[in-house]
Amino acid sequence: MTATPGLRSPRLASPDLLRSVFRRHAAGVAVITARDGGGPVGFTATSLTSVSAEPPLLSFGIGTGASSWPVISEAEHVGVHILGEHQRELAATFARSGADRFGAPTGWRSGPEGVPVLDDVLAWLVCRVVARVPAGDHRIVLAEVVVGDPSGAGRPLLYHQGRFGGLRD
Repeated sequence: MTATPGLRSPRLASPDLLRSVFRRHAAGVAVITARDGGGPVGFTATSLTSVSAEPPLLSFGIGTGASSWPVISEAEHVGVHILGEHQRELAATFARSGADRFGAPTGWRSGPEGVPVLDDVLAWLVCRVVARVPAGDHRIVLAEVVVGDPSGAGRPLLYHQGRFGGLRD
């Protein structure tokens, strides 16, 4: 590997390098939910991406070792929730391994297609899963929007440098 002038100390590709770089990338925070016969599951995601307007498609990543993966791997529909600055604790709960994610104080209801829909979010969508694409130790889930509500109030929650925060003016 040759050094590029002006760059300090480049490192070879590794999981640590990727994590270190993406800690510097601010991302919006979403919670993905689904349900099976055993009840609701969900996880915090910062990998949410708009893919296509026509048809309306989005994607998100999930690790195959995640506790939610067995349900997401079979789910026909998922819920996608855009969190607000006021929901830092909710984001942390859905990110924490072993947490009772749908117990109090989490407010939610059964929404369209039986998908768990979280209360008081900036926006939510219910989507039909159209593909699960292998990507290393993750899967990229492609989903088509079925129904949603963009009318929540507030400012978006962000994830940066390992912490949840808000926009600065």
